[in-house]
Amino acid sequence: MNNVDDLRAQYQIRRDGVLIPTATALERLINELCRECLHIDRVAVRAKSTERFIQKALKIENGYPKYPDPLNQIQDQIGARIVVFYLSDVDVITKWIKGYFPPIEEKDITLEKATEFGYEGKHFILFLPKDIKISGQIGPNFFEMQIVTLFQHAWGEANHDLVYKPKMEPNFEQRKKVAFTAAQAWGVDRIFDELAQELL
Repeated sequence: MNNVDDLRAQYQIRRDGVLIPTATALERLINELCRECLHIDRVAVRAKSTERFIQKALKIENGYPKYPDPLNQIQDQIGARIVVFYLSDVDVITKWIKGYFPPIEEKDITLEKATEFGYEGKHFILFLPKDIKISGQIGPNFFEMQIVTLFQHAWGEANHDLVYKPKMEPNFEQRKKVAFTAAQAWGVDRIFDELAQELL
């Protein structure tokens, strides 16, 4: 068995025995904590698929493996996402998240140039609560959390499917169309948020 096959087997055991039940417990906990929060569309928590874990584990950066110890270094083996209605809700849920889950890392995914449009969102690496860890099992002590609006979520999912997993590479015209949809989603998010501030 080569190193990749060995890593795949180790991760599959971890995924089945630890990550999936932990993700289920974490989703239940976040939903319970969010009962009183307004404007939440959905909460979803998933264990990273084995093939996507392997793809990430094999990444090379500057000629060297990006993750020399992928089982301990890859931080999104468990990923959570909270989808909210409006942009201003992102800040509200962010304060709540930081008050309950100890943060390791916080990042705003934004675009640097005013002429660029694409995925945006709030990302965290957070410590897993001790009370949902699987007793006696070895697994990560952290998980990734994303907080996004409905439009960020919808655009990101479609973009990932069309641009990152297509049967053929999108051409220049097709990429322009993707950028156009990102600009539309960006604008709709802001208009709906302004209306929410005025009407709610």
